[in-house]
Amino acid sequence: MSEENIQTYDVIVLGAGPVGENVADRTVAAGLSTLIVEGELVGGECSYWACEPSKALLRPALLYAEAARFPGIDTALTGRLDARAVLKHRDRMSADWNDKGQVDWLDAAGITLIRGHGRLDGVRQVSVLTPEGATVRLRARHAVAVCTGTRAALPPLPGLDTLRAWTSREATSARAVPQRLAVVGAGVVAVEMATAWRALGAEVVLVARESRLLGRVEAFAADLVADRLRAAGVDLRFGRTIVSAERAGEPDDRVHLVLDDGALILADELLFATGRAPRTDDIGLETVGLTPGDWLATDDTFTVTAVDGEWLYGVGDVNRRALLTHQGKYQARIAGAVIADRAHGRDLDTAPWGRHAGTADLAAVPQVVFTDPEIAAVGLSSADADRLGRIVDIVDYDIGHVAGAIQHDPEYRGRARLLIDPQRRVIVGATFAGAGVAELLHSATIAITGEIPLDRLWHAVPSFPTISEVWLRLLETYRDQRS
Repeated sequence: MSEENIQTYDVIVLGAGPVGENVADRTVAAGLSTLIVEGELVGGECSYWACEPSKALLRPALLYAEAARFPGIDTALTGRLDARAVLKHRDRMSADWNDKGQVDWLDAAGITLIRGHGRLDGVRQVSVLTPEGATVRLRARHAVAVCTGTRAALPPLPGLDTLRAWTSREATSARAVPQRLAVVGAGVVAVEMATAWRALGAEVVLVARESRLLGRVEAFAADLVADRLRAAGVDLRFGRTIVSAERAGEPDDRVHLVLDDGALILADELLFATGRAPRTDDIGLETVGLTPGDWLATDDTFTVTAVDGEWLYGVGDVNRRALLTHQGKYQARIAGAVIADRAHGRDLDTAPWGRHAGTADLAAVPQVVFTDPEIAAVGLSSADADRLGRIVDIVDYDIGHVAGAIQHDPEYRGRARLLIDPQRRVIVGATFAGAGVAELLHSATIAITGEIPLDRLWHAVPSFPTISEVWLRLLETYRDQRS
């Protein structure tokens, strides 16, 4: 194709989710012409099928569960949640799956949008197949950033395509409450969706090959969630696998699941929450010497290490460093600054953007699981410390003994754990489980990333009566353990 038919920009971004938007925002702010390619909705998975709709479903469920345990409110509650109103709220929080507001933001930021399926087509080259069937050829002067995220990974079950199974997308965007829902998995999506749909009235059974929920968090936190799910009526089946699955024909149309113990489960809908896979299978990786469908290995500037020339970046979930929206946006801010500094010929070691090292993806990744109770964790868990051979002191405290927690819930159930490096006397991990603990997490994240010595943390005085007083109690407990 002739040169005049190729459109040239300083930076091309594949994927207009939160990660791609943040990369583009940084490069445009640095004076680089930037084009972003998106084949679905601008705003990506988080806005329409993950963070926003899932929390819109969960917040009413958690509020209701909390209110039902509080004297004076419990007797005022009658019936179940208004499922229709909750689903309407979910639709509003997902902008009714209309991306006009996000597109307007791109326009205001000076970012060019082209809709279609974008693929790498050689070094700094991208081709886009538009919805109209046309092919647009693009060239980047400086960088191409792959921000295509992940998709649901499905198990290799025979006849899977006939099951009409839900993934996380269908689970967060369903138009009605199923009478019976079977959830396969034990991770965050599985437990959050089991929590939400049970609260909305579905009979829920959760099948997991694992021996417990949420294998990456502290066991005490996962056990609290399991107890509450059981109390809410969720049927938990641990250590089980699916032998066969089929959807019956009309008029039954239910999914029939047979487990390895011979149990039969009938469900109107089946949700597979069995992990994530990178959206890199059809983005032209083979044209630059990479394998389609692979995760993109990067350095701490999010430059793809297997491609020469420092022009290809893998930002967000595609690099598998931390599959969380907030971590992807963190990466995007760094990658955007790196692209800009390289484009302007600046030395990364002396650039004013935090020395351009994505270290928070290594030492202090915060995450909240929005279940009943909430789980908030950052840094190492005790299992991580064992696996890495790290010597740590572990200090636990029952959050229910804190005055602010009792104000929150007279029968508060929760626990906090700190992992402390005894040599450096700094916190390297924190986990909180209980109602309202999500707001404790950023203080723990700051303590870990800032490597604040315990001697200074004593002078961070928590307000009374708030749950944050657990910080003081943890320090006191650690002092007593060491004395």
